[in-house]
Amino acid sequence: MERIILFDGVCNLCNHSIQFIIKRDPNAVFKFASLQSDIGKELLKKHGLNEDTDSFVLIENNKSYIKSSAALRVCRKLKAPWNFFVLFFIVPRPVRDFIYDFIAKNRYRWFGKQESCMLPTPEIRKRFIE
Repeated sequence: MERIILFDGVCNLCNHSIQFIIKRDPNAVFKFASLQSDIGKELLKKHGLNEDTDSFVLIENNKSYIKSSAALRVCRKLKAPWNFFVLFFIVPRPVRDFIYDFIAKNRYRWFGKQESCMLPTPEIRKRFIE
């Protein structure tokens, strides 16, 4: 099963989140692409998501998940203790997404923005789709 995470490649918080996932994904089950890349835009379109989507997106088992649902589904595959975050699925999605949206709305102001997408190291590059 292929699992692809689409992320905002110029967002510092998003880039740090991807680095966090890579370090806690010992089986390398996730692959990555930025929302700004051609493949990212193609995958958004393929899954019926707006090209202007400004959210963390998980494509898993040919289904797409966004916002808090995507983040929690990713946590499910990380090593402990991070996989316990799936317990937040008991919180209703509108409440989870409200918190997600609040952080997303302020992410550039709080964490900054890069001029271009991150450049992964050669050993990590193979996990990025181009």
